[in-house]
Amino acid sequence: MIPSSALPGIILASSSAYRRELLARLQLPFEAVSPDIDETPLPGEAPQATALRLAREKAAAVARLHPGALVIGSDQVATLDGAQIGKPGDHARAMAQLQLMRGRHVVFHTALCLWDSRRDPAAAGAVQIENIQTTVTFRDLPDIELDAYLRIEQPYDCAGSAKNEGLGIALLERIDSSDPSALTGLPLIALTGMLRRAGVSFFGV
Repeated sequence: MIPSSALPGIILASSSAYRRELLARLQLPFEAVSPDIDETPLPGEAPQATALRLAREKAAAVARLHPGALVIGSDQVATLDGAQIGKPGDHARAMAQLQLMRGRHVVFHTALCLWDSRRDPAAAGAVQIENIQTTVTFRDLPDIELDAYLRIEQPYDCAGSAKNEGLGIALLERIDSSDPSALTGLPLIALTGMLRRAGVSFFGV
């Protein structure tokens, strides 16, 4: 295992403040670099496939520019009845999303890729990738509450129009996942496993 004092550079291939905050919990030095990729889903692409492809493409794009680093890519796709739910962008679209989802189950696919650019990407274990699925049950709340929530927290950059790490948790009835951090956008249980397999140690030893 590599002690934290001798780590290769760790790079988060993301501009997301939520992912930066999550990764900081691990108390490992890292930098964040925004990947320059097209995040448009491909025609007919399944939601899980979209998330896995984009997580890999984000990591690959940054790894090409930073040889010798461990690069973390992640992407999340929310789905209702198999259809993708994107980031709303504004109040009206967010309200429409919450109205559609209330009292129903929404599945979030959070894909994670760790790209070890010290190694040939074709080598076994050089590129680790995984999808963590989270099922969220939304409460059946009236429009007045949904509207009030949106005006307080303005989660217009969040797929599903709710920040579960904030006041948005009050919209939810249940969360089912093997990794509670996955819903916020970066599955830390899966990530720590990947980092360990790449030789990274924790707790300063």
